[in-house]
Amino acid sequence: MSTDFDTLNRKFGCGGQVAFKAGPGGLAVAEVSNAHGTAVIALQGAHVMTWAPWNEAPVIWLSKAAKFTPGKSIRGGAPVCWPWFGPHAENPKLPGHGFARTVMWDVTGAEALADGATRLSFRIRQDDATRAQWPHASEVMNIVTVGRTLELELVTRNTGAGAITIGDAYHTYFEVSDIRNCRIDGLDGCPYLDKADGGRKKQQAGPVTIDSEVDRIYLESTADIVIDDPGLKRRIRVAKRGSRSSVVWNPWVDKAAKMGDFGADGYLNMVCVESSNAADDVVSIPPGGEHRLWVRYGVEPRG
Repeated sequence: MSTDFDTLNRKFGCGGQVAFKAGPGGLAVAEVSNAHGTAVIALQGAHVMTWAPWNEAPVIWLSKAAKFTPGKSIRGGAPVCWPWFGPHAENPKLPGHGFARTVMWDVTGAEALADGATRLSFRIRQDDATRAQWPHASEVMNIVTVGRTLELELVTRNTGAGAITIGDAYHTYFEVSDIRNCRIDGLDGCPYLDKADGGRKKQQAGPVTIDSEVDRIYLESTADIVIDDPGLKRRIRVAKRGSRSSVVWNPWVDKAAKMGDFGADGYLNMVCVESSNAADDVVSIPPGGEHRLWVRYGVEPRG
């Protein structure tokens, strides 16, 4: 489906802060450049592919071997998982993590904020294929604010007559110098489901360190999470609301090789810290109600 870039740039260009164009693989993207930094957002999935403050290494990791194909998820960035997380509870043939990250979203608003940040709003484009997978009356928005920090807000509104239950997440990949030398703080004491060990329930003690495959759903997780990276001399802080679970994921060498879109040793330069409503942490939304999953990513110097 063709995209009218001229109309998008005229309506949502924010005085030159946003440029809509054909990106990698011909996917339509919004390129943001403002006083604080740069970002690239694919209209497929309303998917933030990159974000980098000025004079800072990229904060959001995008695989050098990522494939940009209509209808396929992109390896890296901040994919939106919706309206379920992981496999579908009843139909394993439906796509893992839902369909939101692989369908087109419409741009619904753009604003240049007083502090120099840029805010873009997207709404999922519903059609027969999405309704076949999610036959519930609802509206889904992704609000992206590119500034001194990166803020994302996923808004689900129930426009039907009955309650709906969703799982969702920002499946965000963060760039690190070498994950073997990093640590992740903010999860000490949280119980977690260890998916790399048959889903066994365990409890975190101290910081998370990674030197093998890690795939964990942390429960009772509401505090800020901090990725401490001595190689890049920075700390990435993940703050959130509307989420009581967090996922930490790194596929490590064997699984990354099988995926085919990580690139050589790409797994060493990323870690997923996902703000989620996953496992038993799902959300029931009454008729006329809404759920907001909000995250803020920021960079701090190491003390």
